[in-house]
Amino acid sequence: MSGKKKAMSGDQSKKTLKRVLSYIRPYRAAVLLSLFLALVTVVLTLYVPILTGQAVDRIVGAGAVDFAGLWGVLKRIFLVVALTALAQWLMNHINNRITYQVVKDIRTKAFGRMEELPLSYIDSHPSGDLISRIIADIDQFSEGLLMGFTQLFTGVLTILGTLIFMFSIHPFIALVVVVLTPLSLCVASFIAKRTFTMFRLQSQTRGELTALTDEMLGNMKVVQAFDYQDRALARFKEINGRLAGYSLRATFFSSITNPATRFVNSMVYAAVGVTGAFAAINSLMTVGQLTSFLSYANQYTKPFNEISGVVTELQNALASAARV
Repeated sequence: MSGKKKAMSGDQSKKTLKRVLSYIRPYRAAVLLSLFLALVTVVLTLYVPILTGQAVDRIVGAGAVDFAGLWGVLKRIFLVVALTALAQWLMNHINNRITYQVVKDIRTKAFGRMEELPLSYIDSHPSGDLISRIIADIDQFSEGLLMGFTQLFTGVLTILGTLIFMFSIHPFIALVVVVLTPLSLCVASFIAKRTFTMFRLQSQTRGELTALTDEMLGNMKVVQAFDYQDRALARFKEINGRLAGYSLRATFFSSITNPATRFVNSMVYAAVGVTGAFAAINSLMTVGQLTSFLSYANQYTKPFNEISGVVTELQNALASAARV
């Protein structure tokens, strides 16, 4: 029975995602431009550690600093950082436009669809729940979609880019990083599976609460005339209690994602530092290269934290989108 529920939940998520992608398709030119800017941002960001390593290698020792070469490297770092900031700003601006255009289209179509529905459907569904779907659920969906655009693209590209740069510097240490990476993925996957169910229940219960509140406020004279206040309050407390429980569990699972993946990533960073130090001592790499490698190890693990957060938000967004 549990397996059937999971399969149905997975099928629903895929179906919802396909429908969301159909709304994004008209803006594919903007999406491609955003992807290109994400690639530019990642490449320039990953070029900075190489320049930093070159700067370190120009400081050979006391009284043996190549000031001319060091100044040239620092100027290149400043130029690359400025270009990275510009590309990132443009990418975020485009992502914002895509997200809010898609949300506008979905909300307009949802409202138009509601006006075409037969009265039997309107009568059988609380008006507060319908309002919650068009307002609150679409807002929740837009937040997840925006985070997906801004962080998922750059996160995946950063992981691939750092791997390429690390293997070019020292293949063995890069292999250590790759071997330890699945730990972070397993932790994120384990938590993500549990967040979707809680966020779905949270969205449904929030709709119930909105529906009850709208019904009671809209019919307050009837409520008072038939002395229904106590029963209305009891219903409100029961639904509100369920909402608090689902919200707490959803928040709990989503809040442990980042600390758990950070712990695993810290282990990866420590392993890189130790193996890299031995390599530098045995003249297998320069101190500048070790500096670059440690920077890459940090940049490599960082997207896993961001992606795990994105996965949590996307689970919440898909749960809200499914209701819409």
